[in-house]
Amino acid sequence: MKLANHRGRAVLVVPDGVLDIAAASAGRFGPDIQSVLADWVSFASWAAGADTAATSGPVDVADLDAVVPRPGQVLAVGLNYRLHAEEAGLPIPEVPLVFTKFPSSITGPVGDLELPTDQVDWEVEVALVIGREARRVTRAEAWDHVAGITAAQDFSARDVQLAGGAKPQFNLGKSFEGFTPLGPYLVTPDEYDDRDAIELECRINGELLQKSTTADLIFTVPQVVSYLSHIVTLRPGDVILTGTPSGVGLGFDPPRFLAPGDEVVTTVALAGRMQHVARRPERAFDAAAILG
Repeated sequence: MKLANHRGRAVLVVPDGVLDIAAASAGRFGPDIQSVLADWVSFASWAAGADTAATSGPVDVADLDAVVPRPGQVLAVGLNYRLHAEEAGLPIPEVPLVFTKFPSSITGPVGDLELPTDQVDWEVEVALVIGREARRVTRAEAWDHVAGITAAQDFSARDVQLAGGAKPQFNLGKSFEGFTPLGPYLVTPDEYDDRDAIELECRINGELLQKSTTADLIFTVPQVVSYLSHIVTLRPGDVILTGTPSGVGLGFDPPRFLAPGDEVVTTVALAGRMQHVARRPERAFDAAAILG
């Protein structure tokens, strides 16, 4: 099953087009995709037998909004691919290195990316969307609590992220407006031949810079979901970014960052392709001027 957020309305994506969920369910689910996620178990049962005859034609990805526009929590795992840890010159983590991204950074799968500083980096990620409340779940139970998979970017202003010396500002450096695109589609795990080996890649101006699969994760999806659920209660609609593979700009010598006009294309198998074009900000971020 594949879902999308079409101009603020939840739709099922089927071979012949899209099905408006609220209309097809006579108002039982939707139209807001967040309300569909909030009642995911009942919705999934309904969708399995839904009549898909009343579809509209294919939609333009540019008309799709963030597949989860208002998550309660956005959790992310750092250094979760071995080669990425190595390119960062850091030891392989013994436990998941977790940070948060603020929901105000969420944006859609197509659009402009404002560069608040001259050190904005790219990080393609496979994102999980929670469909059932998860509290102290086991690894064996973890996938049962995942509604679906989507594509994400963890854009990062490295100068802001690494400010503060021994106390870097991961949350802030990764939470500028537009720094967490999600989409274009939410795909249920059963659609994958191997849900533990999902392909992902990132291209900058057509150049392939990141490519891997989640089979290379240091901490697997079941480990991550179980670990987090023993610390915080994961609720329907929460988003977990599972990590980025090697090939980020900070790993280059010298480091390489996005410049105005650069096109970032993010792809996750089945979840689709996102496209963002970097542009100059209306007002650049200047910590020294702000703080006086």
